[in-house]
Amino acid sequence: MLKRFISYYKPHKKMLALDMLAALMISVIGMVYPIVTNKMLNEYIPNKMYSTIVVAGILVLLFYIIRMFLRYFVQYYGHIIGVRMQSQMRQDLFNHLQELPFKFYDNNETGRIMTRIGSDLFEVCELAHHGPENLLISSIMIILSFIYLFTIDWILTLIVFACVPILFFVTLHYRTAMKRAFDDRRKSNATINASVESSVTGIRVTKAYTNSAREVEKFRKGDEEFVNASRSAYNAMAKFHSSTSFITDIFNVFILIAGGLFLYAGRISFGDYSTFIVSVNLFINPVNTLIAFMEQFQNGVSGFRRFVEIMEEEPETDAPDAEELCKVEGVIEFKNVTYAYEGSQEVLHNINLRLEKGRKLALVGPSGGGKTTLCHLLPNFYSLGEDNGAILIDGKDIRKLTLGSIRKSIGIVQQDVFLFVGTIKENILYGRPDASDEEVYEAARRANIHDYIMTLEKGYDTEVGERGVKLSGGQKQRLSIARVFLKDPAILILDEATSALDNTTEVLIQEALDELCRGRTTLVVAHRLSTIRNADEIAVVLDGRISERGTHEELIAKDGTYKKLYSLQFRENDLVE
Repeated sequence: MLKRFISYYKPHKKMLALDMLAALMISVIGMVYPIVTNKMLNEYIPNKMYSTIVVAGILVLLFYIIRMFLRYFVQYYGHIIGVRMQSQMRQDLFNHLQELPFKFYDNNETGRIMTRIGSDLFEVCELAHHGPENLLISSIMIILSFIYLFTIDWILTLIVFACVPILFFVTLHYRTAMKRAFDDRRKSNATINASVESSVTGIRVTKAYTNSAREVEKFRKGDEEFVNASRSAYNAMAKFHSSTSFITDIFNVFILIAGGLFLYAGRISFGDYSTFIVSVNLFINPVNTLIAFMEQFQNGVSGFRRFVEIMEEEPETDAPDAEELCKVEGVIEFKNVTYAYEGSQEVLHNINLRLEKGRKLALVGPSGGGKTTLCHLLPNFYSLGEDNGAILIDGKDIRKLTLGSIRKSIGIVQQDVFLFVGTIKENILYGRPDASDEEVYEAARRANIHDYIMTLEKGYDTEVGERGVKLSGGQKQRLSIARVFLKDPAILILDEATSALDNTTEVLIQEALDELCRGRTTLVVAHRLSTIRNADEIAVVLDGRISERGTHEELIAKDGTYKKLYSLQFRENDLVE
C-alpha cells in the first residue's frame, strides 16, 4: 500500500523536491534565533556591543522574512501537490469504477462509493501534503536541536532526550486503537452518505407515502452510529494526546530542576541556561507536531486504505484471446445455460434458445423466473462460468469476444429509464457521441419525440433534470428509444419497456418500438402480453426453466401456463381474437 501511495508523488517529484528543500530551509532558519540569543546573552550584551546587537537583530529579521516566503511556498505548492495527487486518485478511482462488473454495484451502495471518492480522498490529499513536510521538518529540527543543545550541555540534553523512548512506547500503544476507531468512523460516515443519497433520490416516494418521519428516524440512527464511532475515535485520540502532552510537559520539569541545580553548582552559565530553556522548544515543538500529525495520519491512511479496497476489486476484462465482434448478423443462441448469482440459489437451469437474424423472441412468465437475468447475460454484464453452458452471437462464444464489441452491437430499452443530468440532446447523443445534429433529430423523429421537443422553449437544449425528473415517463422512454435508434445496433433487448406506461402512451411507444425492432434481432421481456402477440416465438420462463415455446396461437392452443397468464389479463372473448 505504501508503494502505491508513493507512486502518486512521481509526476510531481520536481515540485516535491523544491517543497522539501523549502521545508529544510525553514528548519535551518529556525535555529538562527536560539544561536543569536546565546551570543546576545554571553557576548554582545556583557561586552556592550550595541552595533552588533542591532545588526544581529536585523539579520534575524531578514531570515524571518525569507522564512515567510518559504512558508508561503510550502503552504501553497505543498497543497497543490496534494490536490493534484487527490485528482489523480479520483480519476483512477472513477475510471476503475467504470470497469467494474455489475456484481460490484449489486453489493455497494452509491452513497458509500461517493464517500470514498469524496471525503476519503480529501483526507488522503491532506496527508500527501502535510505528511512529508511534517516528517522532514520535525525530524530535522529534532536532530539539529539535539546537536545544538548537546553543545550547550550534554548531560542536560541527555536527561531531556531520555523521555523520547517513553513517547515512542505511548505512540505504539495507542496507534492500533486509533486506527480501528478511525476506520469505524469512516464506515459510519459512509452509512450516513448512503442514507442521504437514498432518501434524496426517493424523496417523491417519501412524500407520497408521508414517510418523512421514517426517513428522519433512519437518518437519526445512522447519525447516532457516526457519533458513537466518533466518540470512540476521539476517546482514543484524547488518550493519545493527553499522554504524549504530559510527557512533553515533563521535559520542562526536568529542565527546570536539572538546569537550576547545574546553574547553582556553577556547571552552566546563566546565559547558557537561558539559551537552553529557549532552545529546548526547538525539540518540543516538532515533537508536538508529530503528535498532532498522528490524527491526520490515521485519517489519511484510513482513507487511502478504503481507496485501495475499491482499486483492488477485479475489473471486467476481455479474455486473453478475445476477438472483435464485427459485421454482426444477430443470430443468438443460448446453449445449456445455467446461472446463479453470488451467494444465491440457481436462477437459470439448462436454458436452450436460438434466435435467427431479424427475428423477435418474447420471454414471458411470473416475476423472478429469470427473464431479466437472460437479458443481462447476453451483453455479458454477468460472467458465465465455463461449466455453465454458452451464449453465442453469430456462432461465437461471447466469453471469447471483447466486451466493447458485444455491447456496441446490442441496444437496450428498459422499464426504468435512466437519463443523465444535462440536455435532451446530450442524452440522445449518449447512443453515439459523434453523431451529427441531423442524425440526432432523425433518431428523435423515429422515436416519436421530435415534435414534442420542438414545442419546448429551448428545444433540444432543454435540461432534463436529475434522472430526467422534468419529463414524463413516456417522454423519458421515447428519449431512451431515440438513443438506441442513434446507436443503431444489430441486436435489441426490450426489458418490460412499456409495462409502466398508460394505454395511450403505450400505443405511441409501441409504434416507436415496432419501428426500432424492424430488421433487428430482438429479445423482449414483457408482462403485458398484448405487446408480444406478433412475436415470432414466445418462450415461457418458469422457475429458471423454459416450460413452453411457440407462437401466440400455438401457446393458446396448448392450454398451459401461457394461456393462464393471458387469461388473467384479458376477458374470455379476447381469447377468440
